[in-house]
Order: sequence, then structure tokens, then C-alpha cells
Amino acid sequence: MEMGTLTPIAAYVVAVLGSVLGLLSAERARNASRTTRNWWIGVAAVSIGGLGIWGMHFTAMLGTWMGANVSYDIPITLLSMLVAIVVVAAGLFLVRRYGVNGDTRFLPLALGGLVTGLGVAAMHYTGMAAIVINADVSYNIGLVALSVVIAVVASTVALWFTRKVSGFAAVIGAALVMGVAVTGMHYTGMYAMSMAHDHSASIVVGNSQELITSLIIGGAGVSVIIIFLLALTSSDDEGSEEAELLARVMRRTSER
Repeated sequence: MEMGTLTPIAAYVVAVLGSVLGLLSAERARNASRTTRNWWIGVAAVSIGGLGIWGMHFTAMLGTWMGANVSYDIPITLLSMLVAIVVVAAGLFLVRRYGVNGDTRFLPLALGGLVTGLGVAAMHYTGMAAIVINADVSYNIGLVALSVVIAVVASTVALWFTRKVSGFAAVIGAALVMGVAVTGMHYTGMYAMSMAHDHSASIVVGNSQELITSLIIGGAGVSVIIIFLLALTSSDDEGSEEAELLARVMRRTSER
């Protein structure tokens, strides 16, 4: 199995891009009103889970040579994307729901990191299950366990960043760290896999090129939409919960 030099770099860039957009969206969620906060959390989940994690995973996968033609089961591939987005959203909601006064207590952070990390690992191995190849695939249990631990730690750090990091420079720094964690989990999981090729079987017709094209177009489109959404809003949203509460108090005072 050959992973090349450029593919890991491209995967890391995708992970960082998704993390940047996700952290900026999480910052908007912290400052948003009650009516828009959940919406921004959803955008953050799509950015981190869909682009940063799932997009990184398949960028890395589609640039990896496994010694034979590879095809991907499209429904399972899409399921792995849905898993990534849902588990990140669940982690963000857990941390947001049980945080106190803008601070994240250890228990909800740990719970959110555990749920998200296990989900990220499930996404990875669901994505691997989508591979159609003429080979018997097996896994090193020790490395699989290590990849799950990395996923949980990486998810916990990512959730902490979504609650604490603000400002563009800080977001970039946090995203660089998240990119290392996410790609580290992926390649640990990849090294856990071994294949015994069946050269007597019929040749699998690959669909990697179609997936690459779809991934580039879809990822670029979603990224542009999120960038526009971020550009059209302010991180110092005047409709924040605090401003909303102050306005209510002022209205009640004037009524008296």
C-alpha cells in the first residue's frame, strides 16, 4: 500500500480548511442569539465533520494505491459522511448544552469527546468498509485501538477549541493542531490495515476518478457557501444572548 508524499499533505490541508471554517462557525454560535445558535452549530458540524474529517479521509483514501483497482460503494460512502457530521454535531450540542457561563466543565467535555471520537472512528472504518477490492482485508487490533484513542483525544481537543478559541490568528493555530490530530488518526487506522490480494479474481472496475471529481466540486461548493455565510455575519453579533437579555431588561424597566 503506497500513500505517496503529496496525498498526506493534501489531506492535511483539507483537514485544516474544514477546521478553520468549523471553528469560525463555532465562534459565531457562541455569540449568536438563541434562534440562530443551533443553526451555526450545524454549520460547524458540517465544516468539521463533513469537510475537515470526512473530506480529509477520502482525500487521503483516493490518493492511496492499494495494489489493485479499487471501487467504492456509494451508499456506504455517503453513510460514513453522515456519521461524521452527526457525531460532531452531537459533541458540539453536548458541550454547548452542559457548559456553564461560557466555560466547559470536564465531564461534558469528556463525554462529548468520547461520543464524537467513537463516531469519528466509526466513520473511518465505515468508509474503509465501502472499499470494493479483490483482497482479503484484516486489521491489527492494537493499531485499531490506538486509532480510536487518537480519535477520542482529537475530538476532545477539537470540542475544547470550539468553546475557547476566538480571533482569526488563534483559529488558524488551533486548526493546524486539529489537522495534525485528524490526519494522525486516519493514517494510524490505515497502517492497521493489511491486504492479501486475490489475483485470480475478476478485475474490479474502479470509480475513484468520479469520486475525486465529485469530492472536489462538492467540497469546494460547500466551502464557498460557508465562507459567504461567515463573511455576511459578524463574530460580535448584536443579537447575542447577552444583548438579547439586556434588551429584555431595558424593555421591562421602561414599561414600569
